Amino acid sequence: MQVALFIPCFIDAFFPEVGIATLELLEKTGCTVVYPFNQTCCGQPMGNSGCETDARGTEALFVQNFADYDYVVSPSGSCVHHVRDHLTAVAQDSATRKVRASTYELVEFLHDVLKLTDFPWAEFPHKVGLHNSCGTLRRLGHASTTELNVPPWSKPLDLLRGVKGIEFVVPKRPDECCGFGGTFCVTEEPVSARMGYDKVRDHAGAGAEYVVSADMSCLMHQKGCAERLGMPLKFIHIAQILNGARG
Repeated sequence: MQVALFIPCFIDAFFPEVGIATLELLEKTGCTVVYPFNQTCCGQPMGNSGCETDARGTEALFVQNFADYDYVVSPSGSCVHHVRDHLTAVAQDSATRKVRASTYELVEFLHDVLKLTDFPWAEFPHKVGLHNSCGTLRRLGHASTTELNVPPWSKPLDLLRGVKGIEFVVPKRPDECCGFGGTFCVTEEPVSARMGYDKVRDHAGAGAEYVVSADMSCLMHQKGCAERLGMPLKFIHIAQILNGARG
């Protein structure tokens, strides 16, 4: 299966190891990965800030880069959420509709498309707390939410259970936002920071050594909060664990 890899701006700039892990993981699962070198931002920061029309150029380039692929995969739930639900600054022609429908976040691609349950090369002998970002949880359907009276389920946990040695711990408020929220952490810094402090304290209180997520942006925010509080928590993207990182 051929897939096109979309690496978001902040991962490219600050966490290239997550992009590399995503590439290696997809190749280990048998995918042929193509990386369009002209890719840039998907337009999410401008869209989130209410500057939707200003995102037209980046959105048009995104469609141009990925229109020829049946699957576009990215290790960022928030970016995939933007592409799928808010790529509206450009004309909604057949190419745009195809790109929006064929763009997948990594966890849902592994779980729903490839239907993987086992990662024999992976071992992670640590206590791990899972963070589902608001977008992946409520817009991409990563897991059941505690506000609904439904049997619990989780795509990230389904995948992580295929990793040897991993032990899960659960915070008291697993669905609570960490306070990042894109530009929210800039425009509402004190509130954002307090939410982040509450989140990392909750994970630490549950006994987590690592916090894992499909959204590196949330982990970046929580990492800063943990460092300010002097907490020894560590943070890792799910692609790194599934690819075989040991910590």
